[in-house]
Amino acid sequence: MKRANIGLFWELLHALPGTDDATFLYGQDADGRLRERNLRRYLELMDRARPRMLLIGEAPGYRGHAITGIPFMSVAQLRARPGLITGGPDGDGFEVPVNPAALSEASSTVVWRTVAALRGPLPMFWPVYPNHPHEPGRLDTNRPPRAAEIAEGTPVALALASAFRIKTVVAVGREAQDALARNGVTAIPVRHPAQGGARFFATQLARLDAEEPNVA
Repeated sequence: MKRANIGLFWELLHALPGTDDATFLYGQDADGRLRERNLRRYLELMDRARPRMLLIGEAPGYRGHAITGIPFMSVAQLRARPGLITGGPDGDGFEVPVNPAALSEASSTVVWRTVAALRGPLPMFWPVYPNHPHEPGRLDTNRPPRAAEIAEGTPVALALASAFRIKTVVAVGREAQDALARNGVTAIPVRHPAQGGARFFATQLARLDAEEPNVA
């Protein structure tokens, strides 16, 4: 199998500026380096898994992605034994931060419970805006990304889809779907698992998984 060429993805991601209310997650501080190592490990595992779908959320949340560096993954998923991706008894090889601000995230829990039941390859996850948008001075909050931020982040998501040769792009939630549409990307919508949407999310994703051709 030809490995994914993710050079452009990393170039675009690292060029995305952080601001006072939108933290760049993969900087040169200790936490940023840990998150980048985790993301590189995740992409390595996804390269082996050969995903057919890219599930795009809105932005990193402070209880999950903003801590671990991996979309829809909180510390609970990093620590999972066996590993959620490899099934290895010692986990998936991710690094767990010391004294994380949160241990679990509701959306991450639902997402991984759902994908564990899929018949096809694990889908890949990424946000339409990869910085963590928050209220000024409050890292323990989330805010919706602005239109300009989404426009900046969309090319990063598209570079990831291209690198992994993924044709099926799925928007997790109406906000992600609308954001992608405003930037010329047509995505299949599924219900966001938060706020009572877990059952609908699982049903819709299982249907999409069943419809995807099982190609080598």
